[in-house]
Amino acid sequence: MTNTDSLRELIQRVRQFRDERDWAQFHDPKNLVMALSSEVGELSALLRWVDNADADSKVRGELRDRFVAEVGDVGILLLGLCDRTGVDLGEAVVAKLVANAGAYQIQASSGAAERPTG
Repeated sequence: MTNTDSLRELIQRVRQFRDERDWAQFHDPKNLVMALSSEVGELSALLRWVDNADADSKVRGELRDRFVAEVGDVGILLLGLCDRTGVDLGEAVVAKLVANAGAYQIQASSGAAERPTG
């Protein structure tokens, strides 16, 4: 599997993995969101107390294997959640980018960490 594989193919692989283990019964939206939150927490924990200036080098260096594994867990659960709830992840991302373009106008938000006011 490579980064050029489609979301549809990835979702099919996630579904197959789940079904081979008879886990669909546990993968309702609430449990998937809770599991996703837990995995995001594990991903966050890898960078807890890492200086901002060192974060890029850490995830490309000494934390790489653990970081990639946690990103994989997050991705699997997010794809499973989208599959279970009928959300097209690609469409959701595009719609959110369009909405964010209106909320974060370039001139008002360029270089700002917070949402512009006014």
